[in-house]
Formats: sequence, structure tokens, C-alpha cells
Amino acid sequence: MEGKENIRSRIVGLRLTIKEYDRIKALSKESTTPQLSEYIRRVILEKPVTFFTRDRSMDELMQELMLLRKELNSIGINFNQAVKKLNALDRTGELKSWATSYEMDRRQLLRQIENIAAVVAKMGGKWLQ
Repeated sequence: MEGKENIRSRIVGLRLTIKEYDRIKALSKESTTPQLSEYIRRVILEKPVTFFTRDRSMDELMQELMLLRKELNSIGINFNQAVKKLNALDRTGELKSWATSYEMDRRQLLRQIENIAAVVAKMGGKWLQ
């Protein structure tokens, strides 16, 4: 019966200082192993333990990019509102021509803002893992 071989029926008692216990607990929380007992078992039996890592050198860059994305979104919204108000003011030929040209520029700007926002979001997702 190979099922009985996989049952954990033996208990090993281990006394630790508070500092030692806190250190092991902190290490286990940084790992992908959900339970403290499983983490200790893997370490003792020399099995692989995977840890979460984050490139902290990108922290400042990511903060700046997040602020830039927020600012770009605000600029796009303000730009859109300004063009809508201009279109509503008067329909004279010159204004209409200018508004049409401006609308094309606005659409191009918004596409670029969306591209930048997508890149920042993608980088943010990788950074947070």
C-alpha cells in the first residue's frame, strides 16, 4: 500500500527563540509555500523553495510612470472637453475647419495616450508580481 507511505504520521518537536521563529515565518511569507510547516519541511529535506522577488530599482520609475499615466488621462479628458465646447460655440467656416483639424489631432493624441497607458499598465503589472 503506497498510500500509507505518504501519510505524515511522525512529529518532530523543535524549540525556537521568538527571534528564530519570526525569521523563519518571515522567510516563509516571502516564499510561494503557503504553510509554515511545508516551508520548514522543504528546507530540511533540501527541496526547492521559490521566493517572490521584486526589482526594487524600478520603484521610483514606476511611481513616476503611474503619475504620468494619470496626468495624461487628465490632459486627454480636458482636451476632449475643450474641443466639444468649441464645436458647440459657432459653426462658421473657419471655426469649423479649425475644429475638424483639431479633432484629428485630438484623436491622434488620445491614441498615443492610450498606447502610453497600456505600456505603463503592462510594466506596472510586471512590477507588482
